[in-house]
Amino acid sequence: MKKILLSITLCLTLGNLSAQTSYSKEIEDQIKQVENNLSGRVILNGKTDNIADRMAFYKVKGLSIAVVNNYQLVWAKGYGWADEKEQRRVTTATLFKPGSISKSLNAVGVLKLAQDNKLDLYKDINEYLTSWKFPYDSLSKGKKITTANLLSHTAGLSVYGGFPGYDAKSRIPTIPQILDGREPANTPPVRSLFEPGLQFQYSGGGIIISQLIITDLTHQPYEKFMFDHVLKPLGMIHSFFSAAPPAKNELNKLALGYTKDGAEVEATFHVYPEQAPMGLWTTPTDLSKYVIETQLAYAGKSSKVLNRQMATLQLTPYIDNSATMGAFIGDRNGEKYFFHDAGNEGYRGLYYGSVEGGTGVVIFVNSDDGNIILELLNSVASVYKWKGFDKPANINTVMVPETITQKYLGVYLYEGKIAEITKEKDGLVYWANNQSCKIYFTSENDFINMEFPTEKSFITDGSGNVTGYSRKLNGNAFPPATKVVRADTIKPNEGELNAFGWHLLETKRFDEAILYLNRGIELEPNENGVLNNLAHCYLFKNEYDKAIKLYKEFIAKGINEQASQKNLIKEDFAFFLKNGFDKVLIAKATAELKL
Repeated sequence: MKKILLSITLCLTLGNLSAQTSYSKEIEDQIKQVENNLSGRVILNGKTDNIADRMAFYKVKGLSIAVVNNYQLVWAKGYGWADEKEQRRVTTATLFKPGSISKSLNAVGVLKLAQDNKLDLYKDINEYLTSWKFPYDSLSKGKKITTANLLSHTAGLSVYGGFPGYDAKSRIPTIPQILDGREPANTPPVRSLFEPGLQFQYSGGGIIISQLIITDLTHQPYEKFMFDHVLKPLGMIHSFFSAAPPAKNELNKLALGYTKDGAEVEATFHVYPEQAPMGLWTTPTDLSKYVIETQLAYAGKSSKVLNRQMATLQLTPYIDNSATMGAFIGDRNGEKYFFHDAGNEGYRGLYYGSVEGGTGVVIFVNSDDGNIILELLNSVASVYKWKGFDKPANINTVMVPETITQKYLGVYLYEGKIAEITKEKDGLVYWANNQSCKIYFTSENDFINMEFPTEKSFITDGSGNVTGYSRKLNGNAFPPATKVVRADTIKPNEGELNAFGWHLLETKRFDEAILYLNRGIELEPNENGVLNNLAHCYLFKNEYDKAIKLYKEFIAKGINEQASQKNLIKEDFAFFLKNGFDKVLIAKATAELKL
């Protein structure tokens, strides 16, 4: 992974991380306990971590948290930098852009319309859409999509999410253009993948349709309706939805977004017309008001926006076992919690609340790395004795000589997924699911990762050669991983070769990336993203003509307008420039491709 040292001068001690609201001694003691009790699902060698150390470890610039107990906000605090360059600290008033958490508030807006008899959640969405109609085809098998399907991701629709946004100076598409994938939209059209009501399929594209339903029904700008009918009644008066980049006079209120390596992301200032799936600006303090009101409404003790019936609906799984209309439900040893996380470029976030009992937490970071969030969740749950949360296991680690660990290096395949083990300065690193994490050995052959729950053990043959590793969780064995001997024989799940090729590309292992990407083209000839990544590899290997030929093929085969395919190349080039790739080659290709 990209490794650039973060210059967080967490000149911050736990005592002066953020001089903000003063609390009683009892609350201050609770805060200190939370700050010093961070852990994952396990505690290594009996030692928990403090929040400053973990922010430094994950290279997180800034963090903000709000804790709910007994249906009340008990404390909130900010840590680190909202803007490191300006030395502007995170406070409880600092606004973050928590991406997909927007979907929960959007659902409240839609449910409010249903509560007011403006729409029926179970009727065809085309009965409420006037400025655009969903184009049903044979994939929907004659079944109609409902608003309930949209909110619960059970409509069988495409476009998972990850909207890249638009430069403020470029042409901005309308919502119908985005839904049809028409220029200047930079995402594919939102269409049926399979019949509605069949199963869960996360779709940010479906949430955009619900945004259009709101505006078509109310004849109001989306951001105005949401503020007047959802945010303001909830008391979230410092929050807002916006499709526009932040105004200059608002910048001192915002947390800038940063990559995992500490570089500023341009996305902070992008235009996002896709407001319902990712357009909310808010604070943990404000969002805690949504958590508390949802809990109170569910208990029949409040109805600032939704009544008990609608609040219950939002906290009840629909078709899927965990997806509700706007949130997710998790069961921890019989105790139910509702939650939604977020992964917007430069930001990560989570809210987590008990369905009953009035406990919860909201955590945001202005980083592409959100691992600290789960550790902080565990700390809050431990300090406030939340029901259902298991205590982390205490595991002792051992040092294993390099003469032994070097034979563990390589590429592995498990359940169709690709994993890789490499050596870095501070030990072995395990990569899988687009995530790198440190390996902790519990014996010469056994290891764990803080980020993945399975316990693993290397498997060797009669000659001592490593052939794979076993995988176990809570005593249950899973299919083992096998070590990959040749790239041209690997048969992983769809999309895995492209993702692994990108991982090799961003770590500048171009020859290895080409091997796996070529295998990707062989197995998935219609996966256009592989062509783009392969072109990047040849470009940075200085095989320029071959790269340009592949770029042009990628542009010509795009599922969207060619201008959108060029935008994808431009976005990759922007990433490469930030991360020290050859700027001369990038400039030359940019000119020839007329990007």
